[in-house]
Amino acid sequence: MKAQSALRHDFASDNRAGLTPEVIDWLGRAASGFCGAYGSDFLTARAADLIRALLDADAEVFFAMTGTAANSIALAALCRPFESIIAHRNAHIVVDETGAPGFFGHGVGFVQVDGASGRIEPGTLAQALHSSESPHQQSPGVLALSNATEFGTVYTAHEIEMLTGMAKAERVATFLDGARLANAAASGFNLKRLPSLAIDIAVLGGSKAGMPATEAIVLFDRSLARRFLPRLKQSGQLAAKSRYCAAPWIAMLESGRWLDRARHANAMARRLAAAIPFEVVHPVEANTVYARMSEEAYQRLSGLGWVALRMGADTVRFMCSWATTSGGVDELVEVLKTCR
Repeated sequence: MKAQSALRHDFASDNRAGLTPEVIDWLGRAASGFCGAYGSDFLTARAADLIRALLDADAEVFFAMTGTAANSIALAALCRPFESIIAHRNAHIVVDETGAPGFFGHGVGFVQVDGASGRIEPGTLAQALHSSESPHQQSPGVLALSNATEFGTVYTAHEIEMLTGMAKAERVATFLDGARLANAAASGFNLKRLPSLAIDIAVLGGSKAGMPATEAIVLFDRSLARRFLPRLKQSGQLAAKSRYCAAPWIAMLESGRWLDRARHANAMARRLAAAIPFEVVHPVEANTVYARMSEEAYQRLSGLGWVALRMGADTVRFMCSWATTSGGVDELVEVLKTCR
């Protein structure tokens, strides 16, 4: 098979897919006329109301332009500089955000813990929470969870409740990275349980769901909202034309497509996992497939123009998105058969 002239990014990451048609339509609607700036406009208020309704939560909602900033600003609001963040050692905030949580948090550190397929296990969390207080170490200030996880697995509400309950018992704050929360919800996670799970702040992902640069920061603990807009402004994340951060959420939530598109992405991942000619190494519960591939097989795939991410010595990640098609999955499977 000849190498393709153009790279195929179909399965590299869901943030490489374009914008959904409904988002493009709503951005056009938002482009006309005049309205308030810096979050004071009616579209931002409308989007926040839709998110509160989605979660059935009496929460404060703000918008940021990147997931890294949203996560880091939220963590900085929960964790003091002399404290640390408990997170899975493979969490996005640990391995993929270039130290941003520490930068925004003026020196906050990490306590990295283990757990199968990206989920923190109660035993390892207990050890981290009960480590002795010392003036020479950063004691835990916040527990950070991800749903779906970096490996595409999904916590149940009961599992989250158990972990956050352990944290709260030690007066440790709680944070949820929901960059792919839509995919977790499409897998069966009940979003309306979130307000009862002792989570202080959650970030809902827009970019990976088919929107442009917009993430929603949801403060379940409303006392944290005081001076949150100045925090966003100082961090360069308070958009003057905030309506463009809000309009995509209106498009996706009013239409129900935020979840519908995620269901499609999850279905494409299951289709790929069922046919891929390599061992699948993590449960496929959202829109991610991890396959065990030798370096030789990976290089063959890359040589044929397909972009996928090497994750560790012998594992490759394939990510499905709202734009993934069944034909694209089948084409990839046929190519992978030639790489064995």
